[in-house]
Amino acid sequence: MLNHVGRKTNDLWESALNAIPGGVNSATRRIDEPFVVSGAEGAYVFDAEGRKYTDYHAAFGATLLGHAHKDVVDAVSDAIRTQDLVGIGVTEQEIACAELVNSMIPSAEKTILTMSGTESTFQAVRLSRSVTGRDLIIKFQGCFHGWHDAVARNVISTSNRAYGFDPLSTGILRPALDATLIAEFNDLSSVEDLFAAHKDQIAAVILEPIPHNVGTLLPEQAFLEGLRALTREEGALLIFDEVITGFRHAPGGYQEICGVLPDLTTYGKSMGNGFPVAGLSGPADLMDQFNSAGGTVLLAGTFNGGPASTAAAIATLTHIRDTDFHKRVHALGDRMRAGLKEITADLGINAHVTGYGSVFATYFLDGPVRGYRDLMRNNDGAYAEFHRRMRAHDILMLPMALKRNHISGMHTEADIESTLVAARTVLTGMQKDGLFDA
Repeated sequence: MLNHVGRKTNDLWESALNAIPGGVNSATRRIDEPFVVSGAEGAYVFDAEGRKYTDYHAAFGATLLGHAHKDVVDAVSDAIRTQDLVGIGVTEQEIACAELVNSMIPSAEKTILTMSGTESTFQAVRLSRSVTGRDLIIKFQGCFHGWHDAVARNVISTSNRAYGFDPLSTGILRPALDATLIAEFNDLSSVEDLFAAHKDQIAAVILEPIPHNVGTLLPEQAFLEGLRALTREEGALLIFDEVITGFRHAPGGYQEICGVLPDLTTYGKSMGNGFPVAGLSGPADLMDQFNSAGGTVLLAGTFNGGPASTAAAIATLTHIRDTDFHKRVHALGDRMRAGLKEITADLGINAHVTGYGSVFATYFLDGPVRGYRDLMRNNDGAYAEFHRRMRAHDILMLPMALKRNHISGMHTEADIESTLVAARTVLTGMQKDGLFDA
């Protein structure tokens, strides 16, 4: 039996290892100790031993409203009692879901539904190449846009691989990776240089408007506006990957907040509060290039717009639109960030507490953070250890460097305050153990 792991968990983990490669169905789910989940409700997760954790991992942010939210559960239950997958024509729910998305996202006129954010960014890249007749795309070091070949490079790169050739996987054709160029977030000149070096070859620039896959890099307004102007001037498309920021930070995503409208918007994660649903939206003239509307870009997917997924999406999006959801979770996020800043300052720990809305992260470094180059100064070991030790205090955070934390609609002020008490204890212990020493 492994240390700190109960017998039931250990036995189940051995079964998982025998049945599933590595015991998990996505590599980032495998953490330092076996973790077997038996249930989840509201802001809490329960492990196989019955231990209760306050959950800030929130399925990488997918559970926006909280686990098993009544509105979503009721909507999905009603949907699956009356209709399963038909796979021909269109359902009333698909129409209602697309109309709802189009009414919420400022740049959306038409929408397609997919099953994951990866599928949405895949469709966006393919569509961009088709309508521009160009091959190359630009992404930013640190941004993650899914696992498909075109974007599977240069996310959490080590200092010796950042900005160079850093694929996420073997088995990808080198030309597919080489067709993706790497720029620096918040550095418009790095994008301008790539356009100058590859004149009339770049189909699109894709970015997370807030790169949450490396915690939180807050965008400068001039940078986003500069990208919008530059892509228009160069005849390229601008793609906002709002898989994390979409719906979480505002009903219309971060574009509603910043006022910069992209050509295409991808989203997913929290759209269905944990159910598999995502999508791509844009103006009608672009979206009608899909072959479903007589264009030449393939649109396919048996499970796209399935009853359970669309019911979950409609319930989730209606809730955040019609309640004070964002005001409430943003206030909790502000309190969490303020508390963490106070604790690290009191202890004299070099830290940069950041985030936006309901997302928070604590980098252990000096100075401002604008782009990925600044994150290479982060104490990655301390970052992961902070999350790891919080689990011993019944706080669930992913113990991996640069991964963010999320507040859901079911967290309370009491949850935030108890988390801050635990954080002070953990950070004090880490300081005594010399984990912040130079």
